[in-house]
Amino acid sequence: MTSVDPVTQHLIALALSEDLPGVDVTATATVSPDATATAAFVMRAPGVIAGLGTVGAVVSAVDDTLRFTALSADGDRREPGTTVATVTGAARSILAAERTALNLLTHLSGIATQTARFVDAVAGTACAIRDTRKTLPGMRALQKAAVAAGGGTNHRFSLSDGLLVKDNHVAVAGGITSAARRALTAAGGLPVQIEVDDLTQLDEALTAGARSVLLDNFTLDDVRAAVQRCRAGDEHVFVEASGNVNLETVRAIAQTGVDAVAVGALTHSVRALDIALDWEEE
Repeated sequence: MTSVDPVTQHLIALALSEDLPGVDVTATATVSPDATATAAFVMRAPGVIAGLGTVGAVVSAVDDTLRFTALSADGDRREPGTTVATVTGAARSILAAERTALNLLTHLSGIATQTARFVDAVAGTACAIRDTRKTLPGMRALQKAAVAAGGGTNHRFSLSDGLLVKDNHVAVAGGITSAARRALTAAGGLPVQIEVDDLTQLDEALTAGARSVLLDNFTLDDVRAAVQRCRAGDEHVFVEASGNVNLETVRAIAQTGVDAVAVGALTHSVRALDIALDWEEE
């Protein structure tokens, strides 16, 4: 199998067990066991490629005699009609791998493409586009890699990678000041970010020692005011904005001077990129 991490290997095995619990009865009925073919993964729409290594692993998992050739790399922008990869070998095996391979390739390339749109929208500013933990179960590493392929940056991968104090933590802890101080004291070198709902909470977080804040659902005017307050001191405070972000609003948010904008829609509601598997003439 093409080299992928154990979680991705398990995901591929699960996907194939869903789609191929026994034999492909249609291919068995219609295709000779001796038939060989070459098929091409072809762009039907413009976009950014992601997930080719995973597709290679799917192909190998179905039949390790199949030859998968990537003709592009993750992060490449490609136009309609471009062949981004080919697979050669037993025709029945190619047919068995087709749907799982396309499901992953189109989904991950959709994430990369949407991320690139957001990155393009803030071009010329110092603002990064960041993802969230709003990912599909079992697919976080793949989805975050697709965000990176599209030019975005990754927030924490898990609850163990850093402290992000959100509204429910604040509610349980008894307020922003208490929650922020506890998090900063317990961090042990891990990054700490404090989510705030308004300028009053921002002031409390900064007074408590926060050096990274997440502005949740702020108006544009309040984002500007928040950036000014965070830049007033000698020590840089990382400012990230989130909530109600879309391609029409993200540039205005970026131009306020925030360091990053978090976009959950990169992974939780992305549209698949149109890519097809076309049979090539022998």
